[in-house]
Amino acid sequence: MKEEDFFADMPTDDIEFLPLISVDDEEGDSNKRKIDTTSINILPLKNTVLFPGVVIPITVGRKRSIKAVQSAYRGNRTIGVISQKDIKIEDPKAKDLNSIGTVARIIKQLKMPNGNTTVIIQGKKRFKIKEFISESPFIKASIDMLDETIPSDKDKEFVATMASIKELAAKIITLSPNIPSEASVILKNVESASFLVSFIASNLNIELKEKQSIIETQDLKERAQKVLQHMHNELQMLELKNKIQDKVQTDLEEQQKEYFLHQQLKTIQEELGGDSVNQEIKNLEKKAKTKKWGKEAKEMFERELGKLQRINPAAAEYSVVHNYLELLLDLPWGEYTKDKFDLKNAQKVLDKDHFGLEKIKERILEYLAVLKLKGDMKSPILCLVGPPGVGKTSLGKSIANALKRKYVRMALGGLHDEAEIRGHRKTYIGAMPGRVVQSLKKAKSSNPVFILDEIDKVGADHRGDPSSALLEVLDPEQNQAFYDNYLELEYDLSKVMFIATANSLNSIQPALRDRMEIIHVSGYSLEEKIEIANKHLISKQRTTHGLKATDIKVNKTIIKKVIEDYTRESGVRELDRQIASIMRSVAKRVAMEEKYNKTIQQDDLYTYLGPTKYEKDIFKKQNQPGIAVGLAWTAVGGDILYIESILSEGKGKLTLTGSLGDVMKESAATALSLVKANAKKLDINIEDFQKKDIHIHVPDGATPKDGPSAGITMLTAIASVYSGKKVKPFLGMTGEISLRGEVLPVGGIKEKILAAKRAGLKELIMCKANEKDVLEVKEDYIKGLKFHYVKHMNEVLDIALG
Repeated sequence: MKEEDFFADMPTDDIEFLPLISVDDEEGDSNKRKIDTTSINILPLKNTVLFPGVVIPITVGRKRSIKAVQSAYRGNRTIGVISQKDIKIEDPKAKDLNSIGTVARIIKQLKMPNGNTTVIIQGKKRFKIKEFISESPFIKASIDMLDETIPSDKDKEFVATMASIKELAAKIITLSPNIPSEASVILKNVESASFLVSFIASNLNIELKEKQSIIETQDLKERAQKVLQHMHNELQMLELKNKIQDKVQTDLEEQQKEYFLHQQLKTIQEELGGDSVNQEIKNLEKKAKTKKWGKEAKEMFERELGKLQRINPAAAEYSVVHNYLELLLDLPWGEYTKDKFDLKNAQKVLDKDHFGLEKIKERILEYLAVLKLKGDMKSPILCLVGPPGVGKTSLGKSIANALKRKYVRMALGGLHDEAEIRGHRKTYIGAMPGRVVQSLKKAKSSNPVFILDEIDKVGADHRGDPSSALLEVLDPEQNQAFYDNYLELEYDLSKVMFIATANSLNSIQPALRDRMEIIHVSGYSLEEKIEIANKHLISKQRTTHGLKATDIKVNKTIIKKVIEDYTRESGVRELDRQIASIMRSVAKRVAMEEKYNKTIQQDDLYTYLGPTKYEKDIFKKQNQPGIAVGLAWTAVGGDILYIESILSEGKGKLTLTGSLGDVMKESAATALSLVKANAKKLDINIEDFQKKDIHIHVPDGATPKDGPSAGITMLTAIASVYSGKKVKPFLGMTGEISLRGEVLPVGGIKEKILAAKRAGLKELIMCKANEKDVLEVKEDYIKGLKFHYVKHMNEVLDIALG
């Protein structure tokens, strides 16, 4: 029985001669026709269960079953109907039958042409097999009639259950297309609860075992609840099926509607004197005549255009091919902007937009000079490395302005998918060209200044490694034939000026790093920050906040105070934010017509910016023995590093804390070994190494720290705590230490010097080999700092501990 045939067995054509008799009517009929319970013919049913009061047609094909039916029909037309335990058994024995069935009356018997017999039977009353009498020529048994437990009319739960059954039956009839609407009227007129439950149970689309379970249930209330549960399941299935059918029907109607609209539109356009599809193709051909592409690109365009003409415009592939052709036409094949070779003007533009950054400006001007003399040169691939906020990204825009080239920027931070660079193949749904090709399309030029922002933050996962895809883009020997998966053609990137930016080189793939010319962009000195604020930031923020030049004046003394007390950075982003805060406060006072100092005083900073955020004195004070100040390089510029050490009673154990990396831990161990080896020279009691534990801590414990440059600082702190001598105040130091006591050079010197100046230190110790790095720094930046260049640990300790 199918899902939709919930009431499929209900008689429709034969409704006039198949009486709908309730169980109560049957009981009255049973009194007239006494049933012989001592011996009754048994009719096994293979795939259904007969319920009391229900009329069903049965096709009888098994020989024993035909004999049983014929014998009963000749007699009192009463027969015991019982279902098989296993429907696969073709000739069931007594042991293969269930124990409970229904006594039925044979209403009509029909002989079929194929030899089978069809009988129309109506269930009367449930019975239970008492004993099987015989199995030949058909099964006969003695039975016990079963009376059901009928709840009283006052049982509210039973009454509610029956009401729910009628309500669900009405919903199912409405939802099922194969059940006539008259069925609902018939069910409403059934007064017998027992018959209603039996009738619905008979027509439920459930397993044979579940139907047998219902008929075996003695209590009518319990039987009704089982039927109700199955009806709920049936209703859910019908609702789901109707929902799916409605969706499919809606989709089909939408497609048909779209098709008819397309046809109507096509007809209207033809009537108006033009076919839109043909017109589109003509427009594409017209555009193609103006392109300066090579032979391969031209052949690809003509091939794809021919394909487009053969495709039905309603087909999904039409839009794919059309989009591809539009991309081919939108790309700037062989289109270049003319470079402006006025070197003096270029220098003015660069100086106007950015203060400092001499090395980078010099490199750009060198490139322009060679290009001017030679006329043709592969563009350099520069990588600007430095802390945040020093103007790496904005420098690219200035370079584009100086050269009069188009400017495009591609952010690489967090990029994981290799297809973002090379594109997806057209076979994929929603395929797109890579971001390199998209950027060139946007620039409308094949020689723009192309910024690859945050190249050190490119990721890699199961979708590929974008940094490996960038190898082809950034190789001057390969990028004249860059292959995009979507474009399926080679594109010349050799004239593009790529400028990458990064905060750190450590995370850039070595092969990729090798393809770029690295230019280190150091942090700004105090003097540079003052000039940047004075020339750029103040005027920019004043305009942004709608203020006039007469509304506010900020002198260099105030700018210096803001930099020293409210910022701690290599760049100028935080300084820009602090100036913006001042401008907002002033704008509020101007708008509200309040009185204020138009020339900002030091006392006003507390009102506008709040209390001082950073104290310089913390690094100047004379500390207890065991504390030394080091200089560190981080991705955001230089910084000051405290090294603290303390002794306690113990057994000479070394404890290191402060989120230190392996290299830094090894530096501490090396420094301790050196102090032990030179204990006599340093006037340190050797027994202290055996009897006292030493704990070295680097504050700001949540921040990971690593690197060898804190070696001499560790050495100084350990020597200080064991000797009891205080480290000289105003002193900072940086340098790696070897096990022989030699001081080795380290990197990031300019950033460290700037950090020392920001912190107010006056003397710095560093390796003699780093002297050349200091000489590269402008004298103005190191004014007021005294440098001690050393080669051995003894020199360090002489200066630091006296």
